[in-house]
Amino acid sequence: MVEWKNLNELSAFKELETAGRVCLPEVMSGENGAQRVKSYCAPMAEGMVYNYAAKAVDDTVLKGLKKLAEEAQLQEKYAALYNGEVINTGEKRLVLHQLCRGQLGNDVIADGVNKREFYVKQQERIAEFAKKVHNGEITNAAGEKFTTVVQIGIGGSDLGPRAMYIALENWAKKNNKLKMKAAFISNVDPDVAAGVLSNVDVAHSIFVLVSKSGTTLETLTNESFVKNALVEAGLDPSKHMIAVTSETSPLAGNEGYLDAFFMDDYIGGRYSSSSAVGGAVLSLAFGPEVFAEFLEGAAEADKLAKEPDVLKNAAMLDALIGVYERNVLGYETTAVLPYSQALSRFPAHLQQLDMESNGKSVNRFGEPVSYVTGPVIFGEPGTNGQHSFYQLLHQGKNIIPMQFVGFRQSQIGSDVDIQGSTSQQKLCANVAAQIIAFACGKDDTNLNKKFDGGRPSSIIIGDQLTPRSLGGLLAHFENKVMFQGFVWNLNSFDQEGVQLGKVLAKKVLAHDTDGALAVYSDLLAI
Repeated sequence: MVEWKNLNELSAFKELETAGRVCLPEVMSGENGAQRVKSYCAPMAEGMVYNYAAKAVDDTVLKGLKKLAEEAQLQEKYAALYNGEVINTGEKRLVLHQLCRGQLGNDVIADGVNKREFYVKQQERIAEFAKKVHNGEITNAAGEKFTTVVQIGIGGSDLGPRAMYIALENWAKKNNKLKMKAAFISNVDPDVAAGVLSNVDVAHSIFVLVSKSGTTLETLTNESFVKNALVEAGLDPSKHMIAVTSETSPLAGNEGYLDAFFMDDYIGGRYSSSSAVGGAVLSLAFGPEVFAEFLEGAAEADKLAKEPDVLKNAAMLDALIGVYERNVLGYETTAVLPYSQALSRFPAHLQQLDMESNGKSVNRFGEPVSYVTGPVIFGEPGTNGQHSFYQLLHQGKNIIPMQFVGFRQSQIGSDVDIQGSTSQQKLCANVAAQIIAFACGKDDTNLNKKFDGGRPSSIIIGDQLTPRSLGGLLAHFENKVMFQGFVWNLNSFDQEGVQLGKVLAKKVLAHDTDGALAVYSDLLAI
């Protein structure tokens, strides 16, 4: 029987609080460090590896984390999720994003429908639509092919799909898989929509409107902006737009769209990249075969998350080490640092995934918790970050754990040897150097040049960023966040914290304000 307990009720957590601390500069120096790097790793999808040698853990701590995983029943709770139990307690919903990419357990029947079959059907419909666009069966009014796809969405309808598109754009160009260029309109700031529209050929663009409810204020505002631009260009908006929405929304079956593809309430926005939310734009941009490969990588990662041995379960281990850093070592922030420019927007997606999921102060039953929960997430790709905020990471008073991501090969394949090494080798050299510099530091009589070390990091290493490895990377972090929510006894699948601002914004627009809100409205000329 699954029991949902707060973290501070678990005996394994209390034991971890009293366990000895690891001196990172000591264990990462010399031959000891070399052996740790070789042994402190766990397999991931598509041959990737999660290496945690530079984390402040040892065999004693790892034993405690394994006990914590067992006492918190992480595997049993994961099984409850993929077998279709009501895991989203705040909204009394199932949590089914993993069914978009595979079946991990029992058939899940909801609303009288087999949900795996439902998601596969939507993928098949999107694939058929994308192929018709690519081969010219679906064209603009002049009978000309569409060359650009523009996604209109906000939050999870933008951050994940945008990050995935940017991650694969150069790979697709190199492998002759770029079918259509993609652009994204998210912010309600009119400069964003105007800027995108000025940089695309509107007559040859197809627009994907993403709104589960069909009522999202920012998205519908941007849709009107786009429709106005189409009309001004002498074009019929209904011949240039498709919708990704729920079957019950006003966008479904609407003659104002070429077609509509469906998602449901069981897939949260930040978990929706592998649903129709990401499937439509990525299938149009790269072809449905590439999107299928992305799903295969994610499915492989989901299967690996079922591994009962914590030391062989990268997502669970990553999650547990993060809990240890947050709740035992007291670290408040985590930096996500991909050494791949293709992953430039991946930290922004993970910021939403993590902070919207586990930025909670009550447990899954609505009761206050007395311990800290999700960390602050930020990040930028290397080596740019080295010339920006790494100064604080190295010598600031706060210790900030880091999660690096690196690949042995570039996406483009070609490179230039300069001063005895290629650009990719220089990139990889930098990430290797940073891990050791953060962990071991450097002594110096000049305190301005002294590095204390003891700054923990992990790294995910792969051969190359491809659709499959990207899918595996995405699912790894989704499962990490899920496991951490289980340990903290949170509902990681609602987001009440984003609602209050929306309600007040509507009051401002209706001029139904008083007090400070009225004054701010006047100052902003609303």
